[in-house]
Amino acid sequence: MTQEVTVNIDGAFIRAPKGSTVLDAALGAGICIPHLCRVPYLEDIGACRLCIVEHIENGRSKITTSCTLLVQEGMRILSNTDRIRKLRRNIAELLVTEAPNSRAIQDIALRCGVVETRYPFRNSDCVLCGRCVRACTGHFGEKAIGFVGRGKDRRVESPFNLYSELCNECGRCIDLCPMTIVPCDGNMKPGEGRLCGNCESKMLTEEAAQGYCIGCYMGDGFQCERSITNTL
Repeated sequence: MTQEVTVNIDGAFIRAPKGSTVLDAALGAGICIPHLCRVPYLEDIGACRLCIVEHIENGRSKITTSCTLLVQEGMRILSNTDRIRKLRRNIAELLVTEAPNSRAIQDIALRCGVVETRYPFRNSDCVLCGRCVRACTGHFGEKAIGFVGRGKDRRVESPFNLYSELCNECGRCIDLCPMTIVPCDGNMKPGEGRLCGNCESKMLTEEAAQGYCIGCYMGDGFQCERSITNTL
């Protein structure tokens, strides 16, 4: 029998399997914590930082990624405070200005309240979410691609930037890449990056029920298990 623990997330007492993550518990209870790099069957690494929450322990608040934080009996989590929303919005703003040619990232930015950007658009083809790397090394046991370099030089490559014989051409890395989901109006040319705003009307309900899953289509681009498409 699976052992369960009780956690307090935003004032709601939730029963969750011991060993599961706070993000799993929240999503299972219909509490929306935006996320991008998470893939349900792969090990979470907290790369995108969008799923940050406040973990209140001994009267002190610690900000951490909910996808890497395991549930514990009696733990208290705040996922939708002004502090968290501000930090999350800034992360989403950086992501969408880095890669506006991704519907998944455009949707995440809107879901996090980004209505304007303070940074120049870059039209990058990778945001280092690590989904492809983890699918290659974590799910299939191969290591055909991986992270290379540090800081601004960090990137995803095959060993020595050469075609790897370890690759079985399964295509899973492509399927999981948020950059393969183009905006509804098509790709934006360099210098024309912008917030598309096509889904703003879908967020009207969210404003009235802030922090709770509204059963939208916004998770399609990054395979959120609570998106309407995935629950039909």
